[in-house]
Order: sequence, then structure tokens, then C-alpha cells
Amino acid sequence: MNMDSDLQIAGDILEVPHLLQPAREHPTTVAEFVGLAREIAADRARWAPHVEYDATTRWYHRLRTGPGYEVWLLSWLPGQGSGSHDHGPSSGVLTVLSGELTERTERGARKLDAGTERVFAPGYVHEVVNDSLEPAVSLHVYYPGLTEMPMHESVRQQCTAAGPVLPPVPAAPVAPATPVAAAAPAVLSAPSAPSAPSTPGVVSA
Repeated sequence: MNMDSDLQIAGDILEVPHLLQPAREHPTTVAEFVGLAREIAADRARWAPHVEYDATTRWYHRLRTGPGYEVWLLSWLPGQGSGSHDHGPSSGVLTVLSGELTERTERGARKLDAGTERVFAPGYVHEVVNDSLEPAVSLHVYYPGLTEMPMHESVRQQCTAAGPVLPPVPAAPVAPATPVAAAAPAVLSAPSAPSAPSTPGVVSA
């Protein structure tokens, strides 16, 4: 019987670097975009210094761009929300970095705690709002980059106290970040009319 192992036959793969596939600089699959979101979420130093709050509207900041995709940072003061919308042809990954958000869909309402992820396909309709008493921060990856945000009739009526309430989404295996102090409020621009000259584009949840 041939007892040779693959390692004995091929040798140590680390000794033949020319056979190794180079690591991709940018994600190209859903799993890789989720991995990118988790990587950024776990590294507080990459996003916390950029967070601001605005008392009049959501604040947003384009954190990173790559071939065909964008990464946005959003902040939400209590009561601020996105309105019911979809993301046109874009798929996305939503990660709550700190605080708590509520997602409403035609199926009901769901609490999203820090560390929670939501992955959605093109045409997915939802409404995201901060129903809590504390500020929240979230990370959004869009592929392709967000160019459309069609608004829909609010699903709030379908998610009243008498309506369905879905169980909380289990948080991703990422250590939840502590809330960012809202020392100097400043917030993300409204999704339909971003005003920050340094962050052109349409931003949504």
C-alpha cells in the first residue's frame, strides 16, 4: 500500500510560493464582503475616529471604495430613520457597530444589536430606524456602489405593536463595540440628498 502523504508527494506548499494564489486585494463574493465588514467592525480604530452626529439628519461618511463597491459609515441619533426603501441593483451588508437599530420589513420588525449583520440582495425593501434612547453607528457595504435608493410606502403600519415582531438577529462573532460618545453632535446627510462634498453618492441603510 502506498503510504505517501500529499505532503510527501508535493512537498511543503510554503516552500513553493510560486504555486500559491495571491491574496485578493478586494472582495468579489458575498462571503468576502461579509468578511470585509467584520474585519472593519472588529478594528474600532478604523471607524470610530470618523464618527460624527447631526441633530437634524443622519450623518454619513464614505469609509472605503474599491472596484465596484463602497463602504459607508452612518450614525443615527434617537428617532432618526432611513424611510422605507430598496437599493436598486446593489446588494449589501449592514453591520451595527454600536447602539441598537430596528429594521422593519413587510414581515415585521427586528431589533439589531451591536455586532448584528444583515445581508440583502438587490430590490430588498426595508426601513431602518433608531428606536432606542442612545446613538447608534452602522457600517454599510454596497456592491455595486449605491446609485439608486427608490423610496417605498412606509412599512411602519405593518410593524405596530399589534403587528408581528421578529426575534432578534444573532450577533456576528465580532466583539461589540462600545457606544461612541456624542460629544459634538454631527450626523450623516439625508440619503436622498447627500450634502457632504467629500462624500458624493447616495447613502442608505
